[in-house]
Amino acid sequence: METTYKVKVWKTAVYKGARGTTYTVRWVLDGKGECRAPFGTSALADSFRSELVSAMRRGEAFNRETGLPVSHETGASSVNWYDFAVQFADAQWHRTAGNSRKNTAKALTSTTIAFLRTQPTAFKPVDVRTALREYAFNTRRREEAPLEVATILKWVERNTLSMATWEDPVKVDGVLRSVDTLLNGKRAAASSIKRTRRILNVAMEHAIKHKVLRTNPLPKGRGATPKTSNTLDRRSLIHPQRMARILARIRRRTRGGRRLHAYFSTLYYTGPRPEEAVAMYVDDVTLPPEGAEDQWCDVLFHTAEPEVGKNWTDDGQIHEERGLKGRAEDDTRVVPGPPALTMILREHIRAEDLKPGDRLFQGEFGGILAGSVTRRAWGTARKAELTEREYESPMGRRIYDIRHTRLTKWLNDGIPPAQVAYWAGNSVPVLLAFYAGCIEGQIPDLKRRMEAQGDLPDLPEGE
Repeated sequence: METTYKVKVWKTAVYKGARGTTYTVRWVLDGKGECRAPFGTSALADSFRSELVSAMRRGEAFNRETGLPVSHETGASSVNWYDFAVQFADAQWHRTAGNSRKNTAKALTSTTIAFLRTQPTAFKPVDVRTALREYAFNTRRREEAPLEVATILKWVERNTLSMATWEDPVKVDGVLRSVDTLLNGKRAAASSIKRTRRILNVAMEHAIKHKVLRTNPLPKGRGATPKTSNTLDRRSLIHPQRMARILARIRRRTRGGRRLHAYFSTLYYTGPRPEEAVAMYVDDVTLPPEGAEDQWCDVLFHTAEPEVGKNWTDDGQIHEERGLKGRAEDDTRVVPGPPALTMILREHIRAEDLKPGDRLFQGEFGGILAGSVTRRAWGTARKAELTEREYESPMGRRIYDIRHTRLTKWLNDGIPPAQVAYWAGNSVPVLLAFYAGCIEGQIPDLKRRMEAQGDLPDLPEGE
């Protein structure tokens, strides 16, 4: 810890803004680098300034990194950010799923780059980021790091600032600006910034719990993170005619076209998340007898197998098996499939010679259907069947948009929101908030209802 005795405390600055008045205590160390501490009241600012002046008069040393008197130091100055981040990643690994582990590693990587005293000259920046993301903050792979990666991580550990950096509001602002900026200098997407801030907030609470920090230094309240839309972009919905042509195109694929057609048809007619559909088995479909008058089938969803990458799962598999999203471990849901889907699935099971206990949707050589295969098939068919303008638009850009299209259609068909929420595996408030802007075709009926209630009564003349 580097210290100095050359300290000068300036007059408290007062800023009167639209949301209130801020009192900022200012001081400098060694005649350079202004330190600032904002407060909401003049009393708090005066008290803090008096403590700084008293420390100066006592001949107390000030920490050059934090700007605070040594007596004010927490355990933060003795904890290296890199060491803390590794420990936090390990703590999160055992309580989070694969995608969350991956997002945590990404957030910690960008923050660690911002905490470096100097930028690397002996290593390529991309190699440093890869070493941090794929090894340092990956509990399962850290001990497997190659020699060149271990060398990079040793350098990072030696050149990372301490946790005391979080105690300086000015430095915190600099770190957050760096984390929110992409490699090309542009600001990251609002959703990405919110996800990173959410992860860092958990990290700060972890630091408080382990007595490394006293308070959470991240900004709170309005304006702390960018706003993101909580409603669906209706431009992503797929017109029925376009959907029919895309499905027909997929069915005509020479390799696995019929298998993929059955998979995408299940997404369209029953609206599951893609990771729920790939986890289905033959036993999860109840088909009516071929001669029955009612040809609706029942489709059971009970498991999700998202594709997270073999580096982020406990067993090294690409997919991670878990329960339905946002539900208890053993929760299930049954969704009715229309006769069109019944015919498709019956033909699919027969053509593939599937038996109970087999996966319903398999890859070309068996096993789980790979996301790379479904994305490639969807992208190729979408490009072939949409106009150039439609292809460049958000219409069906993601496979997940098939689910959005089905849920919106259910709501527009007048299916009660509670029933749609059950079939979708959502809560009613989330369902209505997200799809509110896509419900259409009900205005004429609503107008008739309002007209039926009458308007203001006619008053006698002269009143």
